[in-house]
Amino acid sequence: MPIWNPWHGCRKISPGCQNCYVYRRDSQFGKDSSTVARTSAFDLPVKRDRQGDYKLQTQEMVYTCMTSDFFIEEADGWRAEAWAMIRARPDLHFTIITKRIHRFRVMLPEDWDAGYENVTILCTCEDQQRADDRLPLFLELPIRHREIIAEPLLGKINFDPYLSSGKIAAVTCGGESGDNARTCDYDWILEIRQQCVAHGVRFHFKQTGANFRKNGKCYHIERKFQLPQARRAGIDYDPAETFDSLFDRLAQSKFRSRFRLTEKDLQYIREKGVDTVRNHAEDFIRRRLAPAVIENDGKQTPMRGHPVFTAQHATATCCRGCLSKWHGIPPGRELTAREQQYAVSVIMEWIRRQCALPNR
Repeated sequence: MPIWNPWHGCRKISPGCQNCYVYRRDSQFGKDSSTVARTSAFDLPVKRDRQGDYKLQTQEMVYTCMTSDFFIEEADGWRAEAWAMIRARPDLHFTIITKRIHRFRVMLPEDWDAGYENVTILCTCEDQQRADDRLPLFLELPIRHREIIAEPLLGKINFDPYLSSGKIAAVTCGGESGDNARTCDYDWILEIRQQCVAHGVRFHFKQTGANFRKNGKCYHIERKFQLPQARRAGIDYDPAETFDSLFDRLAQSKFRSRFRLTEKDLQYIREKGVDTVRNHAEDFIRRRLAPAVIENDGKQTPMRGHPVFTAQHATATCCRGCLSKWHGIPPGRELTAREQQYAVSVIMEWIRRQCALPNR
């Protein structure tokens, strides 16, 4: 995938910056990484070849500002022009990773509105403090596509409060590279993966890092093996694939497959918004499905009257008996918070597909 570095150089602002790969690489050439300057590739998105075609081809994912931070103060005078080039190439998708989410609105384009369709913003969180400092703001900003990147992962992180918003599309985790790399524990990775599964959020284990702890044993892993070893773990998670399998099974049921959202349901969703419907789903699951003892289990979900009710019957999340049969979640005990969020994720994915809404 192409990389576009409109400017180079950065300043360290948090623990994740301690062993920055940019500083490490620049030091080999006697270069001061803290000096921020425009690069010769500044106008790469709009550059053309001799035939007049764009050098960056249509539909490519462009990793942006990988040797700096797109929102760093020194780039305030250049960012408007960079946004203009991004706007001029709606056929490309720009991925922007930042530790400076607090500066997101500085020089934001006037036509940004809820966000450009061709831009994904990734907020970095290397530890719990950074997650709690950055993510509440991240969720409130006008961003159409949001992801989290926990790299280098420096400790356990509870992302549950943020993933439950339904606004995070994916989480990427990875260890730290370099001679002075801090240890990454596989248990931290697995715990974040579990959180993502519970909330129906994509998860990617990118790399082990140089110093990797698994089952209490520490391993030093050469740079060339850090990405392949992460792939070999086979723990990446894509809810779309999981939902496909579930919905294929549900489609074989004459009862489940007969449910559809009505035009009235669709209009309700358009008027109220997906976030409101998700809030309703969370409330219905908490009150009607989560208790250990439900006196009217099997009859607690009306057949109509709300899009969520229809979705519950379509996805077999309408009672504890169906939840056990179709989803393997046993009755007789209270649903955990993650099990409740799983049920909500199934419901909202069914609604999304009925409405042909984009992934969120």
